[in-house]
Formats: sequence, C-alpha cells, structure tokens
Amino acid sequence: MAGGAEIKAPSPNVNGKAEILKGNFEPTATEVESLPPVVPENGVEKPSEKSRNIVLGRNVHSTCLTITEPEVNDEVTGDKEAQMAGVLARYRKNLMERTKYHLGYPYNLDFDYGALAQLQHFSINNLGDPFIESNYGVHSRQFEVGVLDWFARLWEIEKDEYWGYITNCGTEGNLHGILVGREVFPDGILYASRESHYSVFKAARMYRMECVKVDTLVSGEIDCSDLRPKLLANKDKPAILNVNIGTTVKGAVDDLDVVIQTLEECGFSHDRFYIHCDGALFGLMMPFVKRAPKVSFKKPIGSVSVSGHKFVGCPMPCGVQITRMEHINVLSSNVEYLASRDATIMGSRNGHAPLFLWYTLNRKGYKGFQKDVQKCLRNAHYLKDRLHEAGISAMLNELSSTVVFERPRDEEFVRRWQLACEGNIAHVVVMPNVTIEKLEFFLNELVEKRSTWYQENVQPPCIAAEIGKANCVCALHQ
Repeated sequence: MAGGAEIKAPSPNVNGKAEILKGNFEPTATEVESLPPVVPENGVEKPSEKSRNIVLGRNVHSTCLTITEPEVNDEVTGDKEAQMAGVLARYRKNLMERTKYHLGYPYNLDFDYGALAQLQHFSINNLGDPFIESNYGVHSRQFEVGVLDWFARLWEIEKDEYWGYITNCGTEGNLHGILVGREVFPDGILYASRESHYSVFKAARMYRMECVKVDTLVSGEIDCSDLRPKLLANKDKPAILNVNIGTTVKGAVDDLDVVIQTLEECGFSHDRFYIHCDGALFGLMMPFVKRAPKVSFKKPIGSVSVSGHKFVGCPMPCGVQITRMEHINVLSSNVEYLASRDATIMGSRNGHAPLFLWYTLNRKGYKGFQKDVQKCLRNAHYLKDRLHEAGISAMLNELSSTVVFERPRDEEFVRRWQLACEGNIAHVVVMPNVTIEKLEFFLNELVEKRSTWYQENVQPPCIAAEIGKANCVCALHQ
C-alpha cells in the first residue's frame, strides 16, 4: 500500500459560412468572445419567447484554431512559434476577461499554484487502485492517499474501513457511488429527487437501473412524504438512494436523517438499502456550517462524493469518492498489465489532481475552509437582501450559498455573467473568489437592465411556484 502524505487538520459566420481565421496574430491584442444569436423556433423568432429559447453555442468551425503543418523554414524563422505564442496570449486575455464575469457556476477561482509548476513536466498517472502501487512508477499515490485520509476523517470513517480514489470529476463520483450500490443490490431500485444532478439519471440509464423520481419541496429538498409511498410500493426490492448535499439549481440540502428515518419506518433494514451522498459542492462546506445535518459514515450510508474543482479550487476538474471497504470487493479485479487491482471507473487517472488537492488542503486546513464557508454564506445573504431591496424576487436556502432569482429577460446578459438558468429562474453561486464589490457590480448592471426590460405594461414574472410566495416580490406577492 502506498503511504499517505500527511495533511494537517488545521470571427463570426459570414453569410452563414464558416471562415478560416486569417491575418497575423498580435500577442498584445485581445478579442472578447462575442455572444451567439438566440435560435428562433421553426425559423421564426417570437419576441415574447426570445428569452426562453435555448441559446446554442456558435458553430465551432467558425472559430476553431486550425492546426497547420510547419513550413520547411519554420525552425529558422521562428514564425510558427511566434504565431502560436500570439494565439496563446490572446486566449489568456480572453480567459481573464471572462473570469471577471463568472457568477453562475460553482467554481472557486481564488487559487495560486505557482509552487506546483515545477511538476508540470512529468506525465503523472495514478492508474489502477490508489492503495496498490503498479509497475508504472511516475505516480502521486502518496499524495492521493493523503487526500483520501483527510476526507475520511472529515466524514468519520476509519482508515481500514474505507476505500476511495480521486476521480476526474463530480459526475464520476456519482457514477461510481451508484454503481457500488447497484453491485451490492443488483435488483435494487434507484430513488432520486427530481432536482438531483443529471449525472444521477445518466447513471440509471448507463446501468439499466429502474429509477423512481421523487418530488421536492419548494426549497428543492427531497419531499419525504412523496418518498414514503414510493418506497412502500416497492418493499420487495432493496432501495438505492441518492441524497443531495446541495442540489444543482437551488443549493438545497436533503435531510439525511429524515431520509434514513423514512426508510426505517417503511420497513427497510440497514442491510436492504444503500445511500450515496452527492456532495459535489456543499459536501465540503456542510461540516463547517453550524446546525447543518451531519454527513458521516457513522450513519448507515454507503458512499460520499465531492468535487475538487468547486469549493477547493483545483484548476482542473476532479473529485473525491469514498465508500466502505466492505462494498468495494464486488467491483475490484486484478489487472496483470498494471500489476495492480482496479475498481475505478476510468482506469488511467490524472496524477496531477492529487497534488493540487493535497497542496490546498495543507495550506488551508479545517480553519481555512471554515473561514471561506463563513465568507460565502455572509456574501450570499448580502446578495439576497440587496436583490429584495431592488424589488427582485430571490431565494436563499439556509445552508446554501446559491442565490436563486428571476431569470433575466436578455440572454446576452445571461451569457455575459455566465448565469445558470432553468425555466423562470437563474442563480448566482457565491464562491470564495466572489467579493461584495463584484456582487455590487453585477447587481447595479442587473437593475439598470431591468429598467429597460420592464416598462409600463411589462411586469416582472411571478416565480412563487419556483421559490415560494414569501420570496416572490412580483405584483401579486408584494
């Protein structure tokens, strides 16, 4: 077994045709990505429905950066290198510009990993089981196991009782957790709230599992009064449940204790159900929120997953998946080619991700994350209150930093601020890099835009059905 590295607690389309990008590249020039047009329905644009049509990404072939063969004299002239340097410089400036207006997706952009640049020259691959070293020697298993041990302590499970690995994204964590549940209970039924992440239902399709969708409360939390009759209707089959530690759109947290109680009251003993906790964002925030329901392996749960590129702030997508050792043998198999065992989804895994996670967990520790959580919750409450003061319907769940509000009418505004939308609502996810100044900048622009969207006979929409009457400040509910 690999030893754990200790972590201490504390050019637009022209006439509809794709054009190849031409001209010389100027390293100091920058071109901010323009916004795509709203795609009209059946070729006819209806002004009243413009904001509800899905905005498709532009035709990638109009903006792709073509790969060309080097010229014979490129090594002498250096033209090729200069051209590529110009492309990268423009791309970097575009990234800097877009980062200024990033509010709708849960990525912590407040990080500095300059110290790890020295390791980017190596092809680090943690293929196979993180606890069994393979013949491939360029790995970071010692860092990976250190990270896993840290999360095991956070979720209260002993080292010899858990198994886990660093995944390539949060979706992989859900795919793995639900797969373990399916292997433990091959005839089990998957239950998940309608507001669960789409990857949960993707897993059901991939594994050909029977899936029962459960209604939610207005907050987005699973409605156990709807879960109960659906469990009772299938008492003859084991239950595999996905519990959300922060839903995708509203940031709602399912009450794990109430879910377990509902299972028990419906006659499901602990050996007849498996619970996977999807903690993509809030799985790392919840332990630092007072009065928050505790996610712990001391409770009858089977697995927990969390994203590493969200609250932690890893610069590449990754995640952490932890399950019980007793469950993993059903998935694990020997791989002679690796001289190891493998129970992961992907096999080859990014060996750089554990380094970034290990580095951040060491620098911040529990106290650092607690400080970040408090900042996020405080700023989220600030935004919600300021939206209400401006006469804008908004909702914020008690344990969340996701502020839900009325969907802007202008899709250009949505794209500018990179807002995530669903139906009549949009949200801002307040992360550690989101400051009060940035929120004020966003709010002032939103208020100014709304003054042009809503005039005389045009009123803001009622979104009471989505966020509750108490949070809606439309003409009907003021």
